[in-house]
Amino acid sequence: MPAARLSVVVTRRLPEVVETRMKELFDVELRDPDTLMTREELVAAMRRADVLVPSLNDHIDAPLLAQAGDRLKLIANYGAGVDHIDVATARQRGILVSNTPGVVTEDTADMVMALILGVTRRIPEGLAEMQAGKWQGWSPMSHLGGRIGGRRLGILGMGRIGQAVARRAQSFGMQIHYHNRKRLRPEVEQEVEATWWESLDQMLARVDILSINCPHTPSTFHLLNARRLKLMKPTAVIVNTSRGEVIDENALTRGLRAGELAGAGLDVFEHGHEINPRLRELPNVVLLPHMGSATLEGRIEMGEKVILNIKTFADGHRPPDQVVPGML
Repeated sequence: MPAARLSVVVTRRLPEVVETRMKELFDVELRDPDTLMTREELVAAMRRADVLVPSLNDHIDAPLLAQAGDRLKLIANYGAGVDHIDVATARQRGILVSNTPGVVTEDTADMVMALILGVTRRIPEGLAEMQAGKWQGWSPMSHLGGRIGGRRLGILGMGRIGQAVARRAQSFGMQIHYHNRKRLRPEVEQEVEATWWESLDQMLARVDILSINCPHTPSTFHLLNARRLKLMKPTAVIVNTSRGEVIDENALTRGLRAGELAGAGLDVFEHGHEINPRLRELPNVVLLPHMGSATLEGRIEMGEKVILNIKTFADGHRPPDQVVPGML
């Protein structure tokens, strides 16, 4: 007699090809319509499922896990970041957690370069002028931005995405600097001609553009606080595609409004989709709705990793992308 198929609940809609494959393999419950689950719905889902497939906006904390019951055995997160999941509490309750690392590396690095160019070349300002029908023709001094070739790029967090950003920036002729918990191997540094700074403060004072590519952890919360932002040049630009909590958003807004920073390109925000309205008013800021990994190819690859993690677990083995508390 064949073994019963795992019961899987998915909290948001996924690419059709991913959902189709899940239906072939598991007893899957898909989310329709594509709306965020309430806490009550999440609790109910965890009680009736062997596997929960949440995404970034599903906050699975200790109080929620305490109501999960005994059936749930795996949280197969759809995404690389797991700061929205209390992994330690899940482990204590015998629930494994997996994620999808490495999938969004290239797409996110592409977006970093798009934001750097968008801010330094004032692309949104030009676009808004064209769409409003206000362009009066070319003139030598209009829409002047800055050349990125030769500029110092500081990368905060030199993991997969940080290194992918470095490779792209190198092809633009930028000078690569980075701060990381651990220095890279010499051969990796040499490949992208990167300079390591043990002191974040010293690096911030010297770079022209800062790309934030580190995860949100207790140690990185407000890592870019008011004091550190004031260390940067008034001509410097900040780009963030990682987690909004890494920057003190109010301090950043004050610095931009006071002319202490030249601009910012932000794909993530400290309070999710609730953005400081004073930040939205600034012409030297490019704001995107968390689009860094938003390619169809990337979303499908994420789904394939989720399926592999669930299938491996169903076969009685450790999911290949199991998250261990303290590993991120």
